[in-house]
Amino acid sequence: MSSTKSPQREVFATRGAFIFAAIGSAVGLGNIWRFPYITYDNGGGAFIIPYLVALLTAGIPLLFFDYAMGHRSRGSAPLAFRMASKVAEPIGWFQTGVAFFIGIYYAAIIGWAGCYMFFSLNQAWGDDATGFFTETFLHASDPGISFEFVPGILIPIILVWIATLGILLAGVQNGIARFAKIFIPLLVVLFLALVVRALFLPGAFDGIDALFTPDFAALTDPAVWIAAYGQIFFSLSIAFGIMITYASYLKRKTNLTGAGLVVGFSNSAFEILAGIGVFAALGFMAAAQGTQVSEVADSGIGLAFMAFPTLISEMPGGALFGFAFFACLVFAGLTSIISIVQVPIQAVREKFGLGDKASTLLVGGIMAVISILLMPTVTGLYVLDTIDAWANNIGIVGGAVVALITIGWIARRLPVLRDHLNAISSFKVGWLWMIILGGLTTIVLIYMLITQIITYSTEGYEDYPVVLTGTFGWGMIGLLIIASIVLTLIKWPQKTLDAADAAIADSVAEKNRTNTTHGGAH
Repeated sequence: MSSTKSPQREVFATRGAFIFAAIGSAVGLGNIWRFPYITYDNGGGAFIIPYLVALLTAGIPLLFFDYAMGHRSRGSAPLAFRMASKVAEPIGWFQTGVAFFIGIYYAAIIGWAGCYMFFSLNQAWGDDATGFFTETFLHASDPGISFEFVPGILIPIILVWIATLGILLAGVQNGIARFAKIFIPLLVVLFLALVVRALFLPGAFDGIDALFTPDFAALTDPAVWIAAYGQIFFSLSIAFGIMITYASYLKRKTNLTGAGLVVGFSNSAFEILAGIGVFAALGFMAAAQGTQVSEVADSGIGLAFMAFPTLISEMPGGALFGFAFFACLVFAGLTSIISIVQVPIQAVREKFGLGDKASTLLVGGIMAVISILLMPTVTGLYVLDTIDAWANNIGIVGGAVVALITIGWIARRLPVLRDHLNAISSFKVGWLWMIILGGLTTIVLIYMLITQIITYSTEGYEDYPVVLTGTFGWGMIGLLIIASIVLTLIKWPQKTLDAADAAIADSVAEKNRTNTTHGGAH
């Protein structure tokens, strides 16, 4: 039986290394530039109630689901789904494909943030941060598809890919884990310093007051609850293969649910910290401009590359504040992109029996080339925005819905995953976990998916031309579905299946040992 094991498969040396890597993946750009505005826009302090409900009823249960899937089979997302049910393998490839496309545009945002670190030192944007970003920096044309390159963006994106692939080539423990263990503490310390600095700015507490003043009437609005589930869902790196892949690198006896609780609550703590820091800074900006916080509050790219540069120009010591803020975006982005790119690398490695370095260079190289062709162009901003909207709102949500229906309702594998979690973990899950996943979470996600499909189909997106949304929105989703079916039809190497069977046999043996040990107690 030992011959079926896969001795080359890398593992995280400790549970702590896994936790740092998982937090590194979860704590990304969305924590800093999405959560504060979503909270402000959906009831302020009252939003924390649906946010915590969503964390406990969707975020952490789905983390446990992904951990159990990956750890039980010791496989990538496609292999994990195949070992749960043969008909489920395309779901794993679909989730892998979503990660593939997210990685392509994520590198561009990290490249922009890297440039803005240095722009902050002399406030290169002058008096017009918005015009500088869209016209001077991105050379953005009208929405569409163009291959006219912008050299000032091309080089930073190439550097981001060199850094990303360099970390991944170093391996799971020496690359991913070591990078996360250095840069996550550094990110937290740096961001704490930013928050403290922001709190001492004039008007800071007006901003925090605007953020956290509760509007309890908002709790009667279903859209607020959907926004809470959406934020938790997108910020925890669930349902697009990352946590399945990372959990597959854990040693056999690892406390999965304990790790999931640490990752889930750490991610939320960082989001709330980001909300305080961002809105303290926006409160100062509103006071300096003599306007309301509502006039300067923004989300996403607008917050990072338009609102914050304006703020940096107005505040004392703005150069250092700006450098540190964009350094945080770079660190958060890098710890996330290495987890995103690792998903298709591991899937291709197992399906085609490639070596670690060969699969990293092949898959990572293809992603880098596509990213370098699409993103540093005069239409790169619109391509990025379109892929981001469809990958998150249709791809991730759709993949999760089909996964929960197939694994939970059709294959009825939730009891198996529950037993796997309980055999090795301190925090036990039971019927409530299965009901939440198979019932409440699935229903909420179906509602989110249908609403978004109807919206994009009837209203389009951001007044973008149909050729843009048709190619990089619906076209991308269609391509992922076709590719998922084609890749499923390719046979797995027998040694890969044998290794997964052996891992599952170990899992069953562990469950039996646990039942024998605790049998007398019941």
